[in-house]
Amino acid sequence: MKIRVDQWTNFLGAIGAGLIVVGFCFILLWHDPLVFWNDDYELSVLPVFADVARSWSEGHWPLLSSCSWVCGNLAGEFQYGTFSVFVNAAVVLIWKFPLTFSQQAAALSITHLFALAIGAFLLARDRRFPVPLSIFVALVASLNGWIICWGATDWFGALGAFAWLPWAWWGAERALDRTRTKWRFLWPAPFVYLVVAGGFPYTVSMLALLLAWLSIKSVAQTRSIWSILPLGFGTLLGLGLSAPAWLALLDYVQGSARELQPASAHWQWIVPPTALPGLILPSWTVNWTDFSSRLMPHTATELACGLVAPVALIAGFVWRGRMLVLRLKWELILLMLVLLLAMLPTAGLFRWSFRWLPFFHLVLAICAAEALRSLYDSIRPGSPIPAIAALALVSLTVIVMSISRTGGSYAFPLTWIFLALASLWYLLEFSLRDSEFRQWIPAAITFLALLATYLCIPPNCGVPKYNLSQELLKPAPLDPGRLYLGIYPWAEQTYRIESKPQPVGQIVRPGSTSMWGQLRFINGYSPIRPAGVAREFAATIHGEIEPEMAEYLLNDQAGSDGELAQLGVDGIVVAREMDVAPQPASEWQLIVSTDEGRVFHRRSAPLAGVRSVTSIDSRPNEEFVSATISRINDSRNRVKVDLDVPSGDRPALLTFSRPYFRGYEARLGNQEFAVTSHRGLFPVVEVPAGLHGRLALTYRPYWLKWGSAAAIVCSLVVVLGFFAAISEAVRNRSLQRVSL
Repeated sequence: MKIRVDQWTNFLGAIGAGLIVVGFCFILLWHDPLVFWNDDYELSVLPVFADVARSWSEGHWPLLSSCSWVCGNLAGEFQYGTFSVFVNAAVVLIWKFPLTFSQQAAALSITHLFALAIGAFLLARDRRFPVPLSIFVALVASLNGWIICWGATDWFGALGAFAWLPWAWWGAERALDRTRTKWRFLWPAPFVYLVVAGGFPYTVSMLALLLAWLSIKSVAQTRSIWSILPLGFGTLLGLGLSAPAWLALLDYVQGSARELQPASAHWQWIVPPTALPGLILPSWTVNWTDFSSRLMPHTATELACGLVAPVALIAGFVWRGRMLVLRLKWELILLMLVLLLAMLPTAGLFRWSFRWLPFFHLVLAICAAEALRSLYDSIRPGSPIPAIAALALVSLTVIVMSISRTGGSYAFPLTWIFLALASLWYLLEFSLRDSEFRQWIPAAITFLALLATYLCIPPNCGVPKYNLSQELLKPAPLDPGRLYLGIYPWAEQTYRIESKPQPVGQIVRPGSTSMWGQLRFINGYSPIRPAGVAREFAATIHGEIEPEMAEYLLNDQAGSDGELAQLGVDGIVVAREMDVAPQPASEWQLIVSTDEGRVFHRRSAPLAGVRSVTSIDSRPNEEFVSATISRINDSRNRVKVDLDVPSGDRPALLTFSRPYFRGYEARLGNQEFAVTSHRGLFPVVEVPAGLHGRLALTYRPYWLKWGSAAAIVCSLVVVLGFFAAISEAVRNRSLQRVSL
């Protein structure tokens, strides 16, 4: 009976923690309806997910996108959670409702924050924390400064993956619990899958560190390496379930533009040691190295954790240091290691070390909850030691801030609010000293401190906001039947609200915003940029073409036999800020001219998506015969075309107007043909003379075939193991009843 009561307590408490987080987010939305609508969410996340929802509604797996070449491989981009069941289900469901862009962003983020809060609550409950302290852990884990200011409002992939890290931790500890059944290896598998498939390499690194730490801890405590076998098997099952996701990333990151990032990027957004007082008072402002590798004053909002967590840990060390170290020695090692990683430069494909901060906040919350429990259990009732520590630390931080002039522009009124909250904590400790509600004080103060932080300090950390209207759902005045090249300046500076308060993007379509209107653009938002066109055209992350390259393409390669025609580009969009037009003028016609930009179309009919060419400059010494092409069916992941190649001694060469990625297969009946590329730009298929029939070009890379096979096998193991565990549990209960 007690087990059932505990299960109901955990269930209701977890839902309650999630609803508190949802309520917190609604308050932020009431204060600013656009709070979750910033930067990458506008140029990248939301338009891509609109394309994903459209893909599922059409019955296609959203591996590729026909709306962008630079961001054409959604699976290879990784950040969109292409293989995450939860991400895709949330997108499909949310896009069923008539919501505005900002409301869709809010719904998507709040859904994942809800899941994150529940996972953190369950993790805390399994550590025998009471419900109030477990809710405290959930609040810090899901509402800390980094998650709100970056994950929930800008880099959705970070939130989409991190939402499941506490769940993975919870499942991993259950797998290591030797008092559980032999089926305990099943616990971490689904959550390891959700973390990896969620779409953020940093969170995968966090998971790897967490699993290594848990394994070392288990071996040290049990003196047996066999103790980690259930965890190891469960982790392998999770990796198998997510195999298509990480295999796609490993495949497309090789040779991508991400490998070419400058060395200076590894020193950007490192947590400086001088910023650590921001854990107490988030208005603390010191120099951080920003995206431009410049030292700039930055408010430590990413370090915001609700005042209580750092105060409780410091108070625990001061008053019960030895006891706390004995209880938390492993967690403290992990806490310091993660903080160190956040303060060190990155290496390889990784950049911006402050991305370790959400993991730091989660571990800090666990340590702080243990410190609070130790203090409440060991000090005499009514002794307000944590509150005294809060008053002292906030006051000391304010004094140092005044002397060192690190208050920044948000010191008032946040400083006074934090002093008031510390005082309120002190008063509540006295007034509730004999009450059960005393343990709720840390959660309440944390909630109020975080709310005050985001109401006083804009949570978007200075990243751009764009005024993108719902009109972008309409393709007009552009033509969905044409392939466009967009020439526009750096979007972050040119189109942000401070520079362009009026609605923007209807002509230019910066980033991946073309996906809203189902328009086909070469441009697209892509951090990885696996498509060859991204490197060939010097495309930046946000989709801009470098000015020198833009002039070369429009002046020298826009003719009927130029490189743009080979790609199938029959539309040019030029922003008003750019003084360039496609040449020769006889080839192009000005269709639309507005304050935002100009639209040019080729005077001829739109170029076909599949063409038979007699020569191509990447194969200069070869001649090909012209084949007859008809009934082109150009879908997301496949192109089908009726083909008739004349008899003779020369083959036909087909070019496909879509970005080239490794993994295309071409078949005509039972015959398979090699798929090559024109300088890595678009697929090319050579078909022997005399053949005719229906040719299919299908995107089916090796990682999809092998990864899907691994996922299916692991899914069967998990499902069968799940039913076996249930059957065993039912049988054991029946035996217990018979024995009684």
